[in-house]
Amino acid sequence: GSEAGGEQGLEEEVEDRLKEHMDNLLDKSAKTRQAALQSLHLALSSKTLSEFLLERRLMLTDSLEKCLKKGKGDEQALAGTVLTLLCLQMGSGPEGEEVFHSLKPLLISVLTDNTASTGARQSCATALGMCCYIAAADLE
Repeated sequence: GSEAGGEQGLEEEVEDRLKEHMDNLLDKSAKTRQAALQSLHLALSSKTLSEFLLERRLMLTDSLEKCLKKGKGDEQALAGTVLTLLCLQMGSGPEGEEVFHSLKPLLISVLTDNTASTGARQSCATALGMCCYIAAADLE
């Protein structure tokens, strides 16, 4: 009993930190947003969080969209990486497809922007390819 309670408490703590990182994606400070993206990158690449993300995917997608639109260089690159991990977590179902289709035009925009940093363009190319492979129902 106490072991299960301890695990649940730990899981709630992890979820609270993730919520905080998601909130920090909307901060005015670029450093705060980058730190939040790095933390989300670490969390999404080390643990399956599908259920947690399922109910927060729209908020996270909107936040990543803002990071890709308004951010520069490293922030855009990190946002592309987090988007790839979000797509992986959502899988090939309708949720993953929804995330992919909402950000596909923006990924293409950053990818084709000659003024964007090489890292940002590379990250967006990877995100576009991976998300397309995982979540695009349309074969074209």
